[in-house]
Amino acid sequence: MISLQVVDRYVLKKVATPLLTAMAIGLLVLLAERMVRLLEVTLGKKNSFAVVFELLGYLVPHYLGVALPAAMFLGLLFGFNKMSKDSEIDAFLAAGIGLHRLVRPVLGLAVVLALVALGILGWLQPHGRYAYRSVMFNVKNVEVFYLAEEGAFMQAGRRTFILDKLSRGTNSFERIFLFEDRGPAGAETVTASRGALIQVPSDPRPVLRLEEGHRLALDSWPDFDTDAPPPPGIVSIFKTVDTPLGRISTKLFRPRGDDQRELTLPELAAALVDPPAAIPMSELRSEFHKRIVMIASILVLPFLALPFAIGRRRGQRVYRFGIAMVILIAYHEIIQQGALITKLAGVSPYLSVWTPFALLTAFALWRFRAVCFLVNPDKMEWLVERLADLMAVLRPIIFRRRKEARP
Repeated sequence: MISLQVVDRYVLKKVATPLLTAMAIGLLVLLAERMVRLLEVTLGKKNSFAVVFELLGYLVPHYLGVALPAAMFLGLLFGFNKMSKDSEIDAFLAAGIGLHRLVRPVLGLAVVLALVALGILGWLQPHGRYAYRSVMFNVKNVEVFYLAEEGAFMQAGRRTFILDKLSRGTNSFERIFLFEDRGPAGAETVTASRGALIQVPSDPRPVLRLEEGHRLALDSWPDFDTDAPPPPGIVSIFKTVDTPLGRISTKLFRPRGDDQRELTLPELAAALVDPPAAIPMSELRSEFHKRIVMIASILVLPFLALPFAIGRRRGQRVYRFGIAMVILIAYHEIIQQGALITKLAGVSPYLSVWTPFALLTAFALWRFRAVCFLVNPDKMEWLVERLADLMAVLRPIIFRRRKEARP
């Protein structure tokens, strides 16, 4: 008689390997894509690589919340399909261990991962999102000076400037040309012999101090479509002038909690009872119910994945996997759009978010019952067979046309 504890460990081992592999690959791909964009923002600044890795660390909870359900789903698909291909499922059935018994350790794993998702979506992700935004504020608004290079034109908001002979150790430089586009209010051009970047305790932005300079200001832009004379310029000479770089953004540089996505689950629950003035009730309801549904969906994935992993015809695994992934991706998008509808239109989350969850749960349980407890053929197998037949017809045509198109 096979020990049931041995069976549980064996099933978990078969599922854990592809699960961890899929999660690692998914995180690496998502973080690598974001790293490229972060390097475009931070490259050339002080400690740019350290800032990039700090920002990526704050993004890990966000991407982990996305990768965890997908990795578990793929782990279940590949793990049970491997046992099916190797006839291990048949051996278990012959020993009196049914599919419903094999899925029991997976349900325990789903509970554990749901608790992990609760910690990620409920606490780590909100704090990580706020920390990411805070660091990005400092990068974009405080350390503008470290973006500059000697002899290169740089942009800081509406200001274009070029510096010469930078000394990053003392935050000083020699010779600067600065042009500011003020829109309908005209423009300003400043040149100075030397300058430095100083910190003012009362202002989070760095202050650019210029010495021995000239200033040319225009109150408006000339009208080239008419014969009107150009606006007069105001020319002045200064000994020393201070001007702040960057701008204070009240949207980003603020205490945590002005955005519902930065609130933890207990804070969201409390806000639903006593909503803050800064966040509409529809946004709070949308965020709260979306997180709960995403956590609960992990418990449904074993019932959804198992029927697609074990098919009647083993050679059609790719089509079953394709249909399963389409269902999972479509479900994720429906939940996201449903939460958006609740946020913008005030639709009840029980209709826009919980209804798709209930339909997916009913579909998964129906298919699980059909595969595990009924002798009749799986009613979804006909779709897999039709898709396989269609691809068998189209594959030679596609290959032939590609061969003819080659020079």
